[in-house]
Amino acid sequence: MKHYLALAALPLIAACAQSPSSIAPVSMGNAYASVSCQQARADLIAERQTLAALEGKQKGAVAGDAIGVLLIGVPVSSLSGGDVAGHIATSKGKVIALEARTASCG
Repeated sequence: MKHYLALAALPLIAACAQSPSSIAPVSMGNAYASVSCQQARADLIAERQTLAALEGKQKGAVAGDAIGVLLIGVPVSSLSGGDVAGHIATSKGKVIALEARTASCG
């Protein structure tokens, strides 16, 4: 019986929001190669702020999902749109690409 309950819970656990640190960045390639060094630096500062805000939201979603699964068996934050993993992956990719661009500025 325990095995059936564990199997039934798998989809709910899999639907839980990921920790921000475990989200892989999306590759941006050379998306910022033609951006000026001054603009790349400004964009990098802004994107780091965006990423920090998104990570804060994601941490809230992780906590909300943990509480939801514990209390009612449903990852509430993920199901209600609180999971921003895709946005974090994109933002991480932008930061990496902008860091690469600013590193080439000298």
